[in-house]
Amino acid sequence: MSIAPHFPVVASEAVIQLEDIERRFGPIQALRGISLSLGAGRALALVGESGCGKTTCARIIARMDHPTAGQLRFRGRDFTTIRTKGDELGYRREVQMVFQDPFSSLNPVFSIEHHLSRPIKLHRHAEGKVAIAAAVSRLLADVGLDPDVTMRKFPHELSGGQRQRVNIARALAVQPSVLVADEPTSMLDVSIRMGILELLARIKRENRLALLYITHDIATAAHVAEEIVVMFAGQMVEWGDTNAVIGDARHPYTQLLLSAVPDGSRPFVIGESARFLERAEKVRALSRPTSTRVEQVGDNHFVRALAAPN
Repeated sequence: MSIAPHFPVVASEAVIQLEDIERRFGPIQALRGISLSLGAGRALALVGESGCGKTTCARIIARMDHPTAGQLRFRGRDFTTIRTKGDELGYRREVQMVFQDPFSSLNPVFSIEHHLSRPIKLHRHAEGKVAIAAAVSRLLADVGLDPDVTMRKFPHELSGGQRQRVNIARALAVQPSVLVADEPTSMLDVSIRMGILELLARIKRENRLALLYITHDIATAAHVAEEIVVMFAGQMVEWGDTNAVIGDARHPYTQLLLSAVPDGSRPFVIGESARFLERAEKVRALSRPTSTRVEQVGDNHFVRALAAPN
């Protein structure tokens, strides 16, 4: 997997590519110049604060939204505009989403068995009651749930973490090549977030999935993704190898995100929150003017230069 503006990976090796994606909502430009690639068996973390454009990128990849300009490519082919129903259905089978809210993502009137068996039937991955039941059992076991206990339960009988595991299993039931996880742990208890992150990392590796992991918490990116893109105000401001970006952050906004990560070894200081908010506003103001100049600061580490002052 590689990230634009430089594309060293051959197009045929990239499962998904966004090239110079722009998205406007009336006078608001939500995305500008977004270029990234997703490769099989690898993950890209898209990191930034609320409103920076992360979910808009995810919706464009899932074709729940359409770019104002730029191209969406799937296995080298332009899928920005799909003209046939067969292509649309095929693309949606290949690209699945895991949503942020594990509570509203499942229909409360249906059992877990129904939620998982339905995509299996629709996509004809198994036929007959015995084969479908066996497929459902394998999916539940793959995401760390006991099939005998879980299959006949309803969503309200499961914890938030268990529901999110069911959501992941439902996405896997379609047998996709791309998984888009939009803040999959943000509504879960801190104590169970790591289990979901480890699950995503494992299924990405075992199923050769191209994974887009979206989060506002930069500290979790290293647990899931080989590469990272830090976004601010609809632009990529720093990107590349996850360890390089986190270990040697060059953009002020990336440094700000890292400084907000809780540190249990650091004592609480009265007034520290107010000082952080003041610093955050200064960094945002500094980062807000758009810049087209990109500097390469490592083998796979790029940073957008700050715009020159007026």
